[in-house]
Amino acid sequence: MITGHLQVKKGYYYVVISYKDNKGKRRSKWHATGLPEKGNKRKAESELLRIRSSFVPPPEPDEMCPDMLFADYLLQWLDIVRVKIKPATYGSYSNIVHSVIEPYFRQKGYTLRGLEARHIQQFYGERLKTVKPNSVLHDHAVIHQALKYALKTDLVMQNVATKVDRPRKNEFQPKFLDAEQLQQIFEVLKGTWMELPILVAAFYGLRRGELVGLKWDAIDFERGTITIKHTVTTTRIDGKTYVLEQESAKTKSSLRTLPLVGSFAAYFRQVKEEQEYNKWICGNCYDYSYDGYVFVNELGKRINPNYLTSKFPEYLEQHGLQRIRLHDLRHSCASLLLANGVPLKQIQEWLGHSDFSTTANIYAHLDYSSKLSSAQAMAQGLPLPEADGVKCKWEMPV
Repeated sequence: MITGHLQVKKGYYYVVISYKDNKGKRRSKWHATGLPEKGNKRKAESELLRIRSSFVPPPEPDEMCPDMLFADYLLQWLDIVRVKIKPATYGSYSNIVHSVIEPYFRQKGYTLRGLEARHIQQFYGERLKTVKPNSVLHDHAVIHQALKYALKTDLVMQNVATKVDRPRKNEFQPKFLDAEQLQQIFEVLKGTWMELPILVAAFYGLRRGELVGLKWDAIDFERGTITIKHTVTTTRIDGKTYVLEQESAKTKSSLRTLPLVGSFAAYFRQVKEEQEYNKWICGNCYDYSYDGYVFVNELGKRINPNYLTSKFPEYLEQHGLQRIRLHDLRHSCASLLLANGVPLKQIQEWLGHSDFSTTANIYAHLDYSSKLSSAQAMAQGLPLPEADGVKCKWEMPV
């Protein structure tokens, strides 16, 4: 089925035709009308009807070649890498290509062979008018990977994305809560379904996927440990949201075993007993699809990751507390560890960062204890003269 709609860009009407190719995939094609937006809506609507009624889908190339449109190449490249990368990564690539990169370059009409660094640079310039640099960096990562494959398969002579000047990453300052602020949150959540998930997130600094993916086989009551080894994440592919379960952490370093802190063993035992009771009470109504997960409701339904991240800040705001993201609990965990003298290297292991530089880049400015040690070392190595009797030798200029 061929559909179409009007789109205004830089003050002019464009007709965007949507159709399915011979593989059943949805494609779009832009047509310039030359009509200014002001006072030409009816004429633009007439153009939409004319172009849609006479539109014939272009033939799809059977195989990749240097003279194919870069937009077509991107779509075929997505099909190729889909089986090689994680579903969440594919979902990210697919969303960026379909919503941003492919429509732009299809309108420009550049071929794979004819694509130049300046074309990509112009694309980044247009994007930076409406989005932050981090979004453009994500676009660049996709374009670079796509052209890397083209270079590997001899479709192009060079990866022109390597010649492009990338924007500087915009600085993000996460929120750090102190112990008193966290205690206020714990008090407000006491007795609610969010109490234990938030306690775990704050004390262990877990990522959302690690938190929702926590299973009973990861908790060893005898040894007093909790192992982060299973994740539950979400991704959007072809306009649909999918929940992905993975028997692995985000990276090799994310796979970690931590001690059960304080009364967490008692908390978990209580939750496990409640789950067994709910199974007995609900009978056939209980959802055993998520049996084995720690954070499920009374009917056995696992917490939806998106639901948790949206409801948590809303609940805080409704109860007069500062609105923060779920991920800010991870940052707060790191800041509390630093405040209590834990070295950055140990914090890296606690949080499961794959690279020490990641931990240092985010939290080094909070490490006051190391700065104090440095100050003491400088004072010992280079003693300052006594302040008594020091007189000012300089004079104010006239």
